[in-house]
Amino acid sequence: MNQVELSAVVVQVQSLRYTPAGVPALNLVLEHESEITELDTPRVVKLQLKAVAFGVMAETLSRQGLVSDCRFQGFLANSRNGKGVVFHIQHFSKT
Repeated sequence: MNQVELSAVVVQVQSLRYTPAGVPALNLVLEHESEITELDTPRVVKLQLKAVAFGVMAETLSRQGLVSDCRFQGFLANSRNGKGVVFHIQHFSKT
């Protein structure tokens, strides 16, 4: 199963673009920070993750701009160039 739920802040939003098929697309960068216990030791986890949204979700997120304290749901896939991972956002809500 490839489902991801992530609490994050939107730190970068590119301009809304359209695919050759005319589908709205939006590239973003999300930033997450939390404390996780691993092997009985607290660990601070920080990461930045490239993300993309399509269709109505892209249009909605483009109007939001930089937002904090959001919960994102979606899946992970290889980037188009095969270098790295991209989080495909399917749903989000402000927390």
